[in-house]
Amino acid sequence: MSSQSSTVTAAQGGSATAGVKPEAGVRRKGLLLLGLSLGYFMVLLDTSVVNVALPAIRDDIGGGLSGLQWVVNGYTLTFAALLLTMGALSDRFGARKVFLTGTWAFLIASGLTAASPNLGVLIGMRGVLGIAGAALLPASMAVIATAYTDPAQRARALGSWAAITGVALAAGPVVGGVLTDTLGWRFIFVINVPVALLSVLITRAFAPQVPRNPDRAIDLPGQLLAVLALAGLTFGVIQSEPEGWTSAPVLIALAVGVAAAIGFVMVERREPGVRGPMLPLQLFRKPTFSVGLLNGLLVNFGLSGVLFVMSLHFQQGLGYTAMAAGLAFLPLTLPTAFNPIYTGRLVARKGPRIPSILGFSLMTVGALIQLLFVGGDGAGQYALTAVGLLIFGFGVSFAIPSLVTTLVASVPKEQAGIASGALNSARQTGAVVGVAVLGSVLQASPGDSGTKVALSVAAAALAVGALLAVGYIGRRTAQ
Repeated sequence: MSSQSSTVTAAQGGSATAGVKPEAGVRRKGLLLLGLSLGYFMVLLDTSVVNVALPAIRDDIGGGLSGLQWVVNGYTLTFAALLLTMGALSDRFGARKVFLTGTWAFLIASGLTAASPNLGVLIGMRGVLGIAGAALLPASMAVIATAYTDPAQRARALGSWAAITGVALAAGPVVGGVLTDTLGWRFIFVINVPVALLSVLITRAFAPQVPRNPDRAIDLPGQLLAVLALAGLTFGVIQSEPEGWTSAPVLIALAVGVAAAIGFVMVERREPGVRGPMLPLQLFRKPTFSVGLLNGLLVNFGLSGVLFVMSLHFQQGLGYTAMAAGLAFLPLTLPTAFNPIYTGRLVARKGPRIPSILGFSLMTVGALIQLLFVGGDGAGQYALTAVGLLIFGFGVSFAIPSLVTTLVASVPKEQAGIASGALNSARQTGAVVGVAVLGSVLQASPGDSGTKVALSVAAAALAVGALLAVGYIGRRTAQ
């Protein structure tokens, strides 16, 4: 009987460690976590790796500043818009299957992206990569939750998995710069192929089957309206400078975006349930939840916007190579690789309020310090900007972990997954809007003056985040 039970369990994949020694089970889970983390790392790397390669892409296949904005936003737009729906697909068809399918899609799309013959194909393939990437994030979390049944082990595994965020952010500009200068910009996508293949092989071997919920409905109306809203507004902002705010394409895009956003709110007002909305609007009745999402948008508005603006400034304004520009970002990115561990401990002891306020305040100060660097040159000027970037990086590493805790604590336990997915969507939406808005500022006022205005806008947005944290974060939350 026990043999039959073990056979059934193994066939179902419900336990990756059935019938093996505890030490072997630990190793198998460790390998599984490695495979899932490789997929997550690859997806997050693609949000930042392309920034320092933008001038090389322009020189090779053409495109103005608006085209370069779309190279960045083609990925983050589809990634942001589809995260919640991909979570529903993971529930319905099984997280293991969705993760493997998404990783295979990311592998194939990366190879095709590297072979893009022109800017239009590159932007389109970046959109496909964003779709595949959106499938990996919620699915990998579900697989970890299933594989690690012990709460303490699960918490440690999710902590290690989440730490990949900082490592990927730190690696993005450096990897992008090194590959662009040594092998060419196309290799920033080629590098995904072996990483994705290794992730697939490990996950297939060790991932358990995750229980499916075949009744989990996909909110197609809400998803379509979310994509239209985000795409319309992004197109309108990006094209406003080359075509003018009163041009027909811009006005139509903005009108579609606004109408779709209103339609999304109307559709999502349905009662929650198995076949309810992907983002229940009842959650927004809690100020902490609403402010947490808004601050999630603002933190990535500032982060992605500053990375975009300063990447162009380093290379076009100061003549840095791609590799030098990537290395110049190390003061910003290194704190995100190690400080979240301390932030997590601080949040556990003191709550999310202090680190959230500190994070947004440091990011604001860091962005403002960059204003003193723009227009200057030499070692002294770079030392100044390095200090600003370091302060900014510490701000990021304080703000993001505290936002996760804020959102999860603001909703009932059974809605923690929705809250986490909503935060990820808000952050990626902020990245889209940040690149669109600050890129448009650069188009309107090229050179150092445009860079200063763009950094001022980023600092203002982050200052709003700090004020919101003072007023709302760490206040009363749902139990």
